[in-house]
Amino acid sequence: MSGKSGSASEPAPDATSGRATRPAVQEMAACLRRAWNRGWLFGLLMIAATAVSYQPVWHGGFIWDDDCYVTNNKMLSATDGLRRIWFSFESPSQYFPLTYTVLRFERGLWQLDPSGYHWVNILLHAANALLLWRVLWRLEVPGARLGAAIFALHPVHVESVAWITELKNVLSLWFCLLAVLAWIEFVEERSRRPWRLYVLTLILYALALLSKSTACTLPAALCLILWLKRVPLNRCRLAQIVPFLMLGLGMGLLAMWWERYHQGTRGEIFALGPIDRILIASRAVLFYLGKLVWPANLTFSYPRWTIDPTNPLAYGWLVAGACLSAVVWLTRRSTGRGIETAAVFYVATLSPILGFIMLYTFQYTFVADHYQYAASIGPLALAAAGMTRALEPIGGKKAFVRPALCAGLVVVLGVLTWRQSGTYTDIETLWRTTLARNPKASLAHENLGVLLDVRGEVDEAITHFQKALECRPGFGELQNDLGVAYLQKDKISEAIEQFQIALEHQPNLEKAHYNLGKAFLETGQVDEAIAHFQRAVEILPSFAEAHHYLAIAFLRKRQVDEAITQLQCALEIQPDYAEAHIKLGTVLFERGHVTDAFAHFQRALEIQPNNASLLNNVAWIRAANPEARCRDGAEAVRLAERACQVTEYKVPMMIGTLAAAYAEAGRFDDAVAEAERARNLAITLGKTELAAKNEELLGLFKAHQPYRETPR
Repeated sequence: MSGKSGSASEPAPDATSGRATRPAVQEMAACLRRAWNRGWLFGLLMIAATAVSYQPVWHGGFIWDDDCYVTNNKMLSATDGLRRIWFSFESPSQYFPLTYTVLRFERGLWQLDPSGYHWVNILLHAANALLLWRVLWRLEVPGARLGAAIFALHPVHVESVAWITELKNVLSLWFCLLAVLAWIEFVEERSRRPWRLYVLTLILYALALLSKSTACTLPAALCLILWLKRVPLNRCRLAQIVPFLMLGLGMGLLAMWWERYHQGTRGEIFALGPIDRILIASRAVLFYLGKLVWPANLTFSYPRWTIDPTNPLAYGWLVAGACLSAVVWLTRRSTGRGIETAAVFYVATLSPILGFIMLYTFQYTFVADHYQYAASIGPLALAAAGMTRALEPIGGKKAFVRPALCAGLVVVLGVLTWRQSGTYTDIETLWRTTLARNPKASLAHENLGVLLDVRGEVDEAITHFQKALECRPGFGELQNDLGVAYLQKDKISEAIEQFQIALEHQPNLEKAHYNLGKAFLETGQVDEAIAHFQRAVEILPSFAEAHHYLAIAFLRKRQVDEAITQLQCALEIQPDYAEAHIKLGTVLFERGHVTDAFAHFQRALEIQPNNASLLNNVAWIRAANPEARCRDGAEAVRLAERACQVTEYKVPMMIGTLAAAYAEAGRFDDAVAEAERARNLAITLGKTELAAKNEELLGLFKAHQPYRETPR
């Protein structure tokens, strides 16, 4: 009975509810199909998948070169920064004014929080994938959505997206793809006023060039679109291409000049002959293609190849490339124009970075993942089209196989991208991962050494500098870094030796002159120090630190006027240079220029409000100086209290200064209490002289007398 009553209490299914449910499900499925066909659902899924794949860098930090581009780039924060970005030679790399303008805008939004910069790169990359989908669709390339998804999630693109500096890559491609879409619309002549589209294409191309000069290859892509759409390349069409060629040629020549004369791509390491460059280029093309096909062991810095034109095996890559080109040519009638188009686009887009033009980074490696960010579109779109065509015959009950295989490929790529993104979470992870995959990466050894040196782990830093020198013996900057590490260990003679070796290899290395000057200053060889500081500022007149130390050296020689001149130069170059303000204030105070001196002390305190030593020193002057015009009891109390707060009342000397400040302000009870505290703490710490000094102060304060220093 209980079983019957239980079953009777449940509503019995009827055919009506089933019929009502099925149309609802069908309607939902139809809505999803319409959203997919219109692109909204696909677009949202693409953005979400891209964001999730790059999750490790959502809160990642700044890495190599991000200091030059963002954190230490004065053009992003200076009031005249925009003018300098567009109309000066101060760019830390090439002439990328639009990229730096965007970075300046970002700096205003998120300051030095790297998360905002990372999200801009990620979203731009997702936008590029969606634009690529539209381009492939307009060109009637099969598998346009699959091609866009592969592009969005391929791990070889992690370097371009997860590295803040490579904003120039994603931004430039964004404008390039917009230009291609406008060009397709112009070529198809669907618009009533096609010349507006032509002008728009030209403007977008200019914006791409101003983001990154390697966009100069876009005219090749425009010609390929004409060829792919079987539009005759007549005089009219060629005339339309000419302005693009002129813009690209101009920016390309500017980039070559910039690399040579501002990046320093001169000297033996960059002196490669025509045969060497051809061999590098042929190997690079196949290397990049291999990383697209099998993205394993991706790393930030690949081994630098040794090119030997006398070795017959060195021509193997060139022969392989020629054979591959022959296959493409011989099969063109049966395969159509797609393979040829993809191949030509790939090589043409890679051409600026294949080795024919020397880049600064070629001293470390001839290849890098971010170099093929735009070029990869060709092979990836071809792969998507080939996969789509190959799966077309599968139908019927096995129709699910097609989306399943495509989804499986995309998921695998997304997981690989997520794993690769972890490399870029912070600078130490980047260098240690690089060394795990390329143990002879001198770039990684050098920069990890610098990081460890700054952090105080000097012994490990020296080990990495030495390993870097094993990979690149005699490299001046490495010798300089090793010398700096020896200075940290107070190994002055070893440091001097390393700086001198650095200058033997790079006589105009201003950092080595500067550091050698500091080392000589440590050993009391002031004349030698002055000579090297002067050489450093001759090589780099904007070297504020060298001007500052040159002033210190002049003060050792009692050449005060020369010292003041150098300090003023340092502050003209770097107005927020607190140490120079402190030093100049001290010199001016000793010369009796009290007002000017305190102005510099005040500016230094604005820059470094928690500089306890400076707070204490200025408070002491305000409290105990024998000249009445220097004293200010209220100001002395304010500064001394802040100094004690910063040091948590654990420094007896600063507590004694606070006692003197209270006395100058007429607060003698407070002065007595603090003098007693300073005396007792000095006794506890075993500082007998300081305890005796505070005992002397205590007697004065009990007698309601302030302390006055004895005039010099």
